Amino acid sequence: MPLAAPLVKVNRCRSLGARVVLHGNNFEQASRHAHELAASDRLTFVHPFDDPVVMAGQGTLALEVLEQLPEFDAVVVPVGGGGLLAGVATVVKALRPEVEVIAVEPAHAASFTVSFDAGQPTRVPVATTFADGLAVACVGENAFRAAAKFVDRAITVTEDEIAVALLELAERENLSVEGAGATALAACLSGKLAHLKGKRVVIPLCGRNIDPDTQQHAFWRGWTARELARESASHALSALMQNNEYE
Repeated sequence: MPLAAPLVKVNRCRSLGARVVLHGNNFEQASRHAHELAASDRLTFVHPFDDPVVMAGQGTLALEVLEQLPEFDAVVVPVGGGGLLAGVATVVKALRPEVEVIAVEPAHAASFTVSFDAGQPTRVPVATTFADGLAVACVGENAFRAAAKFVDRAITVTEDEIAVALLELAERENLSVEGAGATALAACLSGKLAHLKGKRVVIPLCGRNIDPDTQQHAFWRGWTARELARESASHALSALMQNNEYE
């Protein structure tokens, strides 16, 4: 894992018996070191998102959804490296081709969105994001090839939008979700998917390994962003009323 990996994730892996090696400042540097360790210690390297078997395993999420909810109109899927998206999109389009598949990622790590527009995996700069589990500079080649043909739309969300989603999940549902898992809800709350209003939408809340300090910071930022939005809406309504531009 990178040196900046959330402590909660490090400790969770160690509690399950893993030997955690912290190396590098980002996913790419940690991945290169993992390849070196695999070669020197004769270990099997299992890619976290670009391995076809891993993607197939992640696709079982869609099978479980279809068992619980046979009919729905859209599924909004968080994407970083693209493994979860590839698995879910493949299953959904095979069994329910009419369902809209929407990919969403943080604007601070928008590789899939850029790649989707370019038609090929494209490297992008990555900035700090609440969705650290999606902070990948380049979508996986296998994952992109599997997912791109099934994705109907790809969008990004801001850090404020992710923070608001984390806050809403905590306040309304008493759920502790990490930033990566909250991006799908962030997209829906942002208004960028207004065409889904009134439809049946599946939003996977995947991952709850969020650092407590990060969570508190996200809650503060989400509350601030939400209050500013309400204040802005209130001012806009007052202006309309003053100008008699209402019925």
